[in-house]
Parts: sequence; C-alpha cells; structure tokens
Amino acid sequence: MTQDAAKAAARKAAFARRKLAHEGAGANAAGYLSEVLAGYRGVPLAGYMAMRTEIDPTPAMAEAAAHGPVGVPVIQGAGQPLQFREWTPDCAMIDGEFGARIPAEGGWIVPEILIVPLVAFSRAGGRLGYGGGFYDRTLEQLRAARATMAIGFAYAEQEDADIPLEPTDQPLDLIVTERGVITPG
Repeated sequence: MTQDAAKAAARKAAFARRKLAHEGAGANAAGYLSEVLAGYRGVPLAGYMAMRTEIDPTPAMAEAAAHGPVGVPVIQGAGQPLQFREWTPDCAMIDGEFGARIPAEGGWIVPEILIVPLVAFSRAGGRLGYGGGFYDRTLEQLRAARATMAIGFAYAEQEDADIPLEPTDQPLDLIVTERGVITPG
C-alpha cells in the first residue's frame, strides 16, 4: 500500500470514529483545554472554528481571549502557510476557504501556541490532518522563528497507534482530549 493510500484509509477510519465521538460528546468537552491554556495566560495563541464533527475549542479560546490575543487560521492559498486573524468571542465572522469561519476584519497575530484540529493522533505526538499540509507548513515556519507549541485537540476516540507519517509531518507537543491531557514521549 502506498503512503497516500495508507493515509486515505487511516483518515476514513478516523472520520468514522470522530463522528461517533462527536455524537456522544458532552457539553464540557473543552474543560481540559481550558486548564492547559490557563498556564499560558497572555501568550498569543491560535485556535480554530470547529467544522462538522471537530471537537469545539471556542469555550477555552474565549477564556484565553480575556487574557491575551487569540487568533484563528485564515487560508492564504494552496501550498501557503496559514495566517492568523485576531478573534474575540463577539467579533463578526464570515465564511472563509473550505467553509471555515474567520473574523470579518481585525489585525494579524503570530501565535506561540497553536490549538490544532486533526483527524487522528498517536500518543507519540503524530497527527493525521486533512491532507492539505497547511498546519505542517505553518508549524515549520513558526518553529523556525521561535519556540511554538502545537496542542492537538481531539476526542479520545481519535487516537490511533498506527498513523502513517512522513518526514514533513510536524509533531504535536501536547494532546488534549475531553478525557485528559497526553504528553507525547
């Protein structure tokens, strides 16, 4: 099986697990994420606007926004790293690329912490994304300039010990689920 075929098969299985987890999710799925971010008050961070069956980080992002800048990703184009527009809980939002919600206006920030959506993760810090490479390119660029923490945020059921990885895949520094915090190691 080729690397692309292995990733496609892993994504298909992971999407099915994530859908089931999402259907059974409780109201406080971001509780552990809030606890982690409380230790980094004021540090510029970026989250994301949940789509479809992604776990929703916005409650934790709203708490963090009371203490420092929070951004959300804006796709600049295929093959480009993400840029991050400042977000507040009450800002006007519009549809961006792929239907992702983005702030209608606002300044740009350079985050030092990224809350990263994913399709599957491994306890070793591997991340299977959607296949566009946006977060891998972005993390590579940010980490070349300064220490940047990548926090994978997912349902516990998205764990997969056998994620097919490539040399360009950027590792997660921390994984947070609705059930707890995992430190890769």
